[in-house]
Amino acid sequence: MSELFLKNVADQVVVLQSLPVLAGVVDDAAQRLATALASGGKAMFCGNGGSAADSQHLAAELTGRFIKDRPPLAALALSTDTSALTCIGNDYSFDEVFARQVRGLGRAGDVLVGISTSGNSRNVIRAIEEAKGLGVTVIGLLGRDGGAIRAMCDVAIVVPSEVTARIQESHILIGHTLCGLIEERLGLC
Repeated sequence: MSELFLKNVADQVVVLQSLPVLAGVVDDAAQRLATALASGGKAMFCGNGGSAADSQHLAAELTGRFIKDRPPLAALALSTDTSALTCIGNDYSFDEVFARQVRGLGRAGDVLVGISTSGNSRNVIRAIEEAKGLGVTVIGLLGRDGGAIRAMCDVAIVVPSEVTARIQESHILIGHTLCGLIEERLGLC
């Protein structure tokens, strides 16, 4: 068996063993998402690179299904509209690609989930600033020490690792847990 694979598994086990301390904040985030969705709000996700992929994945779990067949839930990933991303990036700046979408789509009662392994992604920070101005609840799915984003969130879920890959692996576990908890809270599973 590959030594790198065994090392990665061992390293991820260490990170996974540190995650139970996050149970309370994960529960809080799930409750805020479920409340927003039950009240006619939506969940917006944003992030860059792998975090953009996670945003798309988690939005799809909500609009499609996660555990059982159920009505779709209002969720979208702000990284999926290439025309919006390239227009905003070209006409304004890459820092604004999520913020302008939040300003146009976000309403009080919605939730923005900002995903950043460093906690310092400038375009996620700008999206959060816009969200806060609109009365949108902000959940951070972060890594390392949570970076600048941590203090900006209503709920900050910070994976205590310095390794981007291990953080992203934990983010999808937490994201799947959020989806399952949302379905439970809404009585959909």
